[in-house]
Amino acid sequence: MAKHSINAAAAAAALVCLAAFGGTSSSAASSLAPSAGTGPTATAAPRFVPGACPEPPEPIEALNGARCGVLEVPENRSRPGSRTIELPVAVIPAEAAKPAADPVVFMAGGPGADTFDDIPFLVESGLNRDRDLIIMAQRGNLYARPHLACPEIDRYNRQAVGLRYDSQASKRPLLDAVKKCHDRLVADGVDLAAYNTTENAADFADLRTALGIEQWNVYGYSYGTNLALTYLREHPQGIRAVALDSLTPPALTVLPVTWSSVRQGIDAIVGACAAEPRCKSRYPDVARTLTEQVRKLEAHPLVLNARPPQGGDPVKVDLDGGALLNVLVANGVKPVDVPAALDELGRGRPERFARARAADSAGAVGVWGHGLTESVACGEWVPGSSRSDVLNAGRKAFPAWPDTVLAQAPQLPFQYDACRIWNVPDRTAVQRVATKSAVPALIVSGTFDTKTGESMAKDAARTLSRSTSVRIPGIGHWVVPQSPCAQQVLASFLARPTEPDTACAADAKPKPFTIVPK
Repeated sequence: MAKHSINAAAAAAALVCLAAFGGTSSSAASSLAPSAGTGPTATAAPRFVPGACPEPPEPIEALNGARCGVLEVPENRSRPGSRTIELPVAVIPAEAAKPAADPVVFMAGGPGADTFDDIPFLVESGLNRDRDLIIMAQRGNLYARPHLACPEIDRYNRQAVGLRYDSQASKRPLLDAVKKCHDRLVADGVDLAAYNTTENAADFADLRTALGIEQWNVYGYSYGTNLALTYLREHPQGIRAVALDSLTPPALTVLPVTWSSVRQGIDAIVGACAAEPRCKSRYPDVARTLTEQVRKLEAHPLVLNARPPQGGDPVKVDLDGGALLNVLVANGVKPVDVPAALDELGRGRPERFARARAADSAGAVGVWGHGLTESVACGEWVPGSSRSDVLNAGRKAFPAWPDTVLAQAPQLPFQYDACRIWNVPDRTAVQRVATKSAVPALIVSGTFDTKTGESMAKDAARTLSRSTSVRIPGIGHWVVPQSPCAQQVLASFLARPTEPDTACAADAKPKPFTIVPK
């Protein structure tokens, strides 16, 4: 659920509107940030205002020729007089001389991720080969105004690599960081209840109208699929086709389900190793090794110094059972390396896992939109389940693992406590709803995905009457940027939404696993 991988010809009005963007090259991202002492203005009708592109710290080549600006929308559409917020937009031109008339609009994962940082992956995957590609930062995310960053939480995450995963020593500073961010955002006038998937979807509906686009295609991954399905349910007008990559359906996205997703992804990795003769011979029982190491590390954590993969000085790392699991879920160790890394760990060589754990010590501060993350999680994912539900789901998935590992939802530790602090309304009645639609849909899943299990994709497909499901072996979370086959399937789907060519998926195989000497 939680994270860090095509245009249209509506009518003449659309072309006029797009031309109005101008050929602006990238400009300072600070131009989209609030000035000191100022804030979003009072509510007005949604509108697009052409302007400069954000300028990320690492330049993004595709933005050089993009047409940019901001979408102005109400912060809370249910409250008359709600202030206006600004969402940065970029239209990246198609590479084709005669692009198709219907653009692709992208919905990023997270919630809270930097959408603009995904542009290189999208361009390399061919999303703007035949159509314009439209990028908009979701409300609260980087370059939006306001940006709901929580540097307090970012600094905690840097510190947490040296703390036991499920411990009071880890819980206390996390909840303190959550409270400080909550209180600061509220004092700044942010309506935290307005940062939800329903409002997020309405932003995209307003964007299509504001740009004068008659019809477009939607591509989302991870949380972006949850958003896309909400958008399809609430605002079906003008949607030609929807591509869903690493699916998290609104009706099924609850905290306990994280455990079944982990189990499905790990089982797929274990099964693929068993099906590869070299891997099976060298690592005959990966599942047992994993269970042994989780139990051993939870009873006797390793505390050591490790150098982050990004470089820099070594940092103190606590490697316990929960930390080991979360490194796997976060794809800190690549699936093809998992059997080798577990074997090394069992032989007293924890370096691969320790370095992966150390990665968060160098994480960016002030980039991730934690405000959107917490508001969505606390309003839409957490209500209706309990700590015991999470623990029981963990026990069902991994019955031999210690309760101290299973008590916390993977990648969302202490979330029930955090949500008591965040204090946003329960939105499950309006959000936890299946999307029923006959709009052509493509559902792409990776067998090695430990974040969004394949079973959720199968369940969601039942109410999408014109859907095509594709399963790509050996790929983890966010399939398209990692798989040339998935890129081919997506291009075929956008060209012919009801008749995509999925043949390559039948021949796709996982990459060979890493084999290390005994």
